[in-house]
Amino acid sequence: MKILILGATGFIGSEITRRLLADGHAVTGLSRNTAAAKRKLPSADWITADLARMTEAKDWQELAERHDAIVNCAGALQDGLSDDLSATQEKAMLALYQANVQAGRKLIVQISARTSGAASDKPFLATKQRADAALAASGLPSVILRPALVMGRNAHGGTALLRALASMPCAVLLVHADSPVQTVALEDLAALVSDAISGRIAPGSDLHLAAGSMLTLRELVLLHRQWLGLTDAKTISLPAWLAKPVSWLADLAGELGWRSPLRSTAMAVMSEGVTTNAVHANGFAFKTAAQTLSNNPSGVQDLWFARLFLLKPVIIVCLSIFWLLSGIIPLFDIARSASHFLPFMPEGTATVLTVATCIADIALGTAVLLRPYAREAMVGMLLVTFAYLAGGTLLEPALWLDPLGPLVKVLPSIALTLAAMAIFDER
Repeated sequence: MKILILGATGFIGSEITRRLLADGHAVTGLSRNTAAAKRKLPSADWITADLARMTEAKDWQELAERHDAIVNCAGALQDGLSDDLSATQEKAMLALYQANVQAGRKLIVQISARTSGAASDKPFLATKQRADAALAASGLPSVILRPALVMGRNAHGGTALLRALASMPCAVLLVHADSPVQTVALEDLAALVSDAISGRIAPGSDLHLAAGSMLTLRELVLLHRQWLGLTDAKTISLPAWLAKPVSWLADLAGELGWRSPLRSTAMAVMSEGVTTNAVHANGFAFKTAAQTLSNNPSGVQDLWFARLFLLKPVIIVCLSIFWLLSGIIPLFDIARSASHFLPFMPEGTATVLTVATCIADIALGTAVLLRPYAREAMVGMLLVTFAYLAGGTLLEPALWLDPLGPLVKVLPSIALTLAAMAIFDER
């Protein structure tokens, strides 16, 4: 069969793509960024597209006509600079359903979630609920799968946060430590999508998926700590109000394009736990969280990832502060700042050059906070830094002899920038 997968480069979508390719299907992956996917899975066809811009039936018509089934793995947690939930999870889906009716009513497999509970009024679940209801009412052949917390060999979002929390030194700090959590193995979810495509799950099915066992958040984090090979640690349960300033900062980061799993939507979901309304999938035997981790032994790269995960925003913020201050502080005394250039150029030129470098520093310090421009900002930081070092070395080489001088102090910023670039990718 020819299958179109939406969100095919994501944590869930990439595994489903691999499974359906292994089943012998011809798979087309649709995502906003497919460059790496084309190298990793060259046997699939790849189309670069933004669902937020595909909100009319005509945008989907050709795709719907040339595929036999569609699997929707696309989604986002919260609105922000990088995501528009209304467009991506609702408007684009309604347009797809309309195009699919005209294209011959192809099967749609929808990866959704439990849409009731404490966070049901949040855009994340509200848009999913409306899209699911529209799909059910459309009369199209469809299967809706609602997994609990999805765990796999890799990690993204909530599962990445679990690993980060598990790697905390000395003690593990948790909010909502006693909230119940059910899990489903990513490979099991992919197997059920395969069953739906092959007809082993009847169209019209709406299935909640999870292993039978239920853990508390504390137990799940400690299970991950054991998986990482770390020694036992005491868990400290923190009051829920302490999470509010963290969520506020995470929401702010979301507005700048950073997809933090600590945003208010995730915290609202975790306040009552990640569970399903029921567990049923044609008698399918789901792997437990312990079995999922046991089947995917950790390596040192997993420990590095876990320890760096919560340090990543700290690194980005430190870079931003360093460059913003380096641009702002000289502006308070431009004459003094420009004095370094006076032996080599006229005063007016020195002043203009000083102001220009300050503006460049401020621009880079601001741009690195914006997720879509952060990588380019980091490249710019390196180029500007090397230009500063080269100019300083040629014009005032004696500055290298001062261990706290302006040349020596930029070396740690180079290392910090390289570290930020190394851990920049989200998946």
